[in-house]
Amino acid sequence: MPNHRTPPPAVPPLGEASPAASEGSAASWVPRLGEPAMPFRLRTTRGERSLADYRGRWLLLFSHPADFTPVCTSEFVAFARAHARFQALGCDLLGISVDSLFAHLAWIRGIESAFGVEIPFPIAEDISMSLARAYGMLHPADTSTATVRGSFLIDPAGIIRMLAYYPMTTGRSVEELLRTLAALQESDASGLSTPADWQPGEEGVLPPPQTVEEAASRSAAGAPAWYYMPQAGKR
Repeated sequence: MPNHRTPPPAVPPLGEASPAASEGSAASWVPRLGEPAMPFRLRTTRGERSLADYRGRWLLLFSHPADFTPVCTSEFVAFARAHARFQALGCDLLGISVDSLFAHLAWIRGIESAFGVEIPFPIAEDISMSLARAYGMLHPADTSTATVRGSFLIDPAGIIRMLAYYPMTTGRSVEELLRTLAALQESDASGLSTPADWQPGEEGVLPPPQTVEEAASRSAAGAPAWYYMPQAGKR
């Protein structure tokens, strides 16, 4: 793993992200690949949750613009239906928006009634918008309080391994999030990288050779190119 900057501050009070995130200075924390995730402690539809609760497991933290909206509803139905597949990969789900806990509760009851789907993972409230601001889910110059569709894969050590933002009008691909999670786990297990459109069970590729001798040996071994060497993974 790369060298990390100084970890974010300690766990903040309930309902907030770390205080440093709301100072608005250039030194404020921003999410970056390969760096520790910002600690948080929030109320959710399944009780209080903090980042520390997920230590030792993967976490998909994802935001949605608003409860009782069509695209968000479609996403939550899709996440609920894929929940067992995330769990099989050792990954928990945590949704979040700036809506209140009571709005979340009413919404998930409505989803169950309308679509016959139970939401099996917690949804956190972020009324103070501190976590949304810290994780870049709100744009500072935007007068709207609706969050963009932010997605963050955080590994068992609390390190951000993937982040992505989708516009409010575009729903996420749950299949792509599952694929990315599996790809990260393959790379951790085997040291391989995963090429375009890789799927679990397919070959990965070795990192680029570091010496002339290594490049020559790969060519001699029948690699398509000295810099491109497929290899079976471990997962």
